[in-house]
Amino acid sequence: MPNERTRAELNAVIEQVGQQFRTIAQIQRDRADLTASATARKRVTVTVNADGVVIETKFAGNIADLEYSEIAKAVTEAAQQAAAEVGRKGQALMEPLNDQRARMPKLTDLIEGMPDFAAHPPAPVPASTAPPHARESGGAAMEFDDVEVVRPEGARDRGVTDSGW
Repeated sequence: MPNERTRAELNAVIEQVGQQFRTIAQIQRDRADLTASATARKRVTVTVNADGVVIETKFAGNIADLEYSEIAKAVTEAAQQAAAEVGRKGQALMEPLNDQRARMPKLTDLIEGMPDFAAHPPAPVPASTAPPHARESGGAAMEFDDVEVVRPEGARDRGVTDSGW
């Protein structure tokens, strides 16, 4: 009788895994069709695909009223807003799979003494949305306190005004 119970539990788990694979396949198909659009400054509309890649940019007829720097900022803002929206849509698509996973037994439930590796995943580091020239350095500046300044003998500090040029 214990073997029949174990076999039934195993068959149930296998069926649940199969259902998850079917759900994942459907999510992938639905995700491939995702797009999102956002408008900034009432003149720039950007559409992105599921990967957040810009697939269309439209300017209103009065775009010439903006300076180039304003247009550039509007394009960036609209693209970031559209990417955030498509990200939210993607998360919503994942809800059925997350629900199925929550109902599945964990490996720690099946194998006694198995550590729960999924309990404390590392937190994702958010990517910067600042332009490259405006980003702060992530590392500390290197400072040396045991440096000896060495000057060659006879060196002169006249720089570019030196007649040796």
